[in-house]
Amino acid sequence: MPSYDSSRSRFRLTERHIALFAHLLDGETPPEELWDSLVELQRIGLVGEEGELAPLLQDLLGALANPMVLVTVEITGEHGTVNHGIIVGQEAVIAHDGWPGEEESEYVPIEPHMLVWELARMVHLHSIAPPKSEVSRIETTMGALDAAFAALEEAAGDETAASELTRKALAEVGGLKDPQLTELSELVLAMNAMWRITTAWDGKYEDERAAMVRALAVWDCGPHGCWVREKPEEPIMDGQIGPDSELVLVRTPSRELWEKITDLLPDKEDLIDDEA
Repeated sequence: MPSYDSSRSRFRLTERHIALFAHLLDGETPPEELWDSLVELQRIGLVGEEGELAPLLQDLLGALANPMVLVTVEITGEHGTVNHGIIVGQEAVIAHDGWPGEEESEYVPIEPHMLVWELARMVHLHSIAPPKSEVSRIETTMGALDAAFAALEEAAGDETAASELTRKALAEVGGLKDPQLTELSELVLAMNAMWRITTAWDGKYEDERAAMVRALAVWDCGPHGCWVREKPEEPIMDGQIGPDSELVLVRTPSRELWEKITDLLPDKEDLIDDEA
């Protein structure tokens, strides 16, 4: 069920509810598959009997209707993939957080100057002192990574077997040798999550209006630190990656990741302001 906290202007909504708002904003009758969502929102007072929208929704709907920048955050970990994000509107900035296994996300307004802090929180960017290692860059193939994950599944929770099978898979499929072989094997075993941040906005390319995209993909490997996935390079299109595609990982301290996250965001002069 959707819900809201008026004291903090925050909402718990599903994609169904967001889709319903889009129809109501356009003055359209919602399709039959969204009627249950309409009833849910009417029950808590966010939508009136005639489809009128509660004033409390103004900032959220304004950002959704006319976003200047869309930021998506995708985190894949033990509980599968969870989606978060930020919508930068003309008058408000809205962050939304997902939760493993839950259909609803929490939407809450944030201050514009807190945008990078919010993204860092979403990906759990943290300062750690990883163990000393002579390896700071690893090059192999996506096929080797797939083989390593298959080995982990085969080990079925047996830590000794997982270590042995992962190392064997990376050596046989990826052709890795020490010290890179040991390092990548330990990264796979220690991985907390893979995360990716993608920003998109309307900009200009060669003096023509165009969709602009920047992205960053990172492995969070717990005590072994964070590694930027330089290849395959983001953004990745469907069908672009195969077993022979390069996989390049570079160890990156949190202070540099902070800068990389900041660089994902467009400057004011990069944006096309339709309100101007």
